[in-house]
Amino acid sequence: MKIAILPGDGIGTEIMAEAVKVLGCLDLRFEMEEAKVGGAAYEAHGHPLPPATLALAKAADAVLFGAVGDWKYDKLDRPLRPEQAILGLRKNLELFANFRPAICYEELTHASTLKPEIVAGLDLLIIRELTGDIYFGQPRGRRASPDGAFAGADEAFDTMRYSRPEIERIAHVAFQAARKRNKKVLSVDKANVLETFQFWRDVVTEVHAQYPDVALEHMYVDNAAMQLVKDPKRLDVIVTGNMFGDILSDEAAMLTGSIGMLPSASLNAKNQGLYEPSHGSAPDIAGKGVANPLATILSAAMMLRFSLNQEAAAQRIEAAVKAVLAQGLRTGDIYSEGTRKVGTREMGDAVVAALKAQG
Repeated sequence: MKIAILPGDGIGTEIMAEAVKVLGCLDLRFEMEEAKVGGAAYEAHGHPLPPATLALAKAADAVLFGAVGDWKYDKLDRPLRPEQAILGLRKNLELFANFRPAICYEELTHASTLKPEIVAGLDLLIIRELTGDIYFGQPRGRRASPDGAFAGADEAFDTMRYSRPEIERIAHVAFQAARKRNKKVLSVDKANVLETFQFWRDVVTEVHAQYPDVALEHMYVDNAAMQLVKDPKRLDVIVTGNMFGDILSDEAAMLTGSIGMLPSASLNAKNQGLYEPSHGSAPDIAGKGVANPLATILSAAMMLRFSLNQEAAAQRIEAAVKAVLAQGLRTGDIYSEGTRKVGTREMGDAVVAALKAQG
C-alpha cells in the first residue's frame, strides 16, 4: 500500500507528523513517500505542484494531504499560488467526489456554538462534486465589459458549468452512500435563478428513478444553509455542487464544535483518493504546536476505509480518537472548562497510546 505524504504549509507539517505517527503504530505495511506541495514546493521548485509531486500522487494508492497557503503568497500570479496545488491534484487525479462527514461527538456537544439539543448525536454526510462548477468552468478572466450598464469598464468573469455525466456520477455516489445510512438524500441547488442548477435538479431527479428505496428532497442553497443551523439532525446525506459544497461543509464544521475535527475524502472512479482535514494552513498558529491534529488523523482513517480496504484499522483509529476525547484531552479549539488543554504532539501521542491500549 503506497501512500503519498504531502504535508504542505503552515500547520500542515505539524498535523501530518501526528497522522503518520498514528499510521506507524498499526500492524500494517505501508510504503510512505513524502513530497513538497503548495508554498513549500514553490519555494523549492518554483511551482506549487511540481511534476515529481504530481507523479508521486498518481502512482500512489492514496494521498494524505496536510494544508497549503500563506498570506505571503497572495501577490503571486494565481497559477503559482499554493492553493492551485490542491486544484491541480483534484483535476489530474479526477477526484470528483468529496466526502465531508460532520459528526458531533458526545464529548464535544458543548464545544458547538449551537444548543446541545440541536447538535447532540449529529451525524451527516456532505457529498460535494469536486471537479466542475464555477471553480473549473471556462471561459474565465478579465476584460473590458462588452455590454450592460457599465459597458467598457473593467470586469472579471467566471463560468458556471455542469455536464450531464458530471451530475449523474455524483448523484450515483450520493444515492449509494445513502443506502448504507438512512436512505435519505437532500440535493442542494439554486434552480430558481441558475440554469446550471435547474439542469442539476433535473438530472438528479432522473438518476433517482434508479434508487426507489432512497428518499430524495430538493432544497435551495439559502434554505439549506438555514436548515443546517435550525434542524441539522433531520438531514443525512447532502449532495451538491462544488461551490455550494465548499460553503455548506465549512458551515457544518461548526456544528461539530470545531473545523479541526472534520476529515474529508476526495475519490475518483477507482477509489484512489486524496485525504485531508477540512481546515486550512492557519499560518497564524504555525510552529506553535497548538493545532488540532484530529481531523488529519480521522482523514487517515477514511483513507484506510475507502482506498486501502482496511476497515478494521479505520475503526481502531476512530475508537482511539473517541477514547482520547472521553479522557478529557482537548486542543485549544475544542477546549472547555473542566477539560485538559494539550498541544498537537501530546494529542497525537494520546491517540497512539489509546491504539496500543486496545491490545
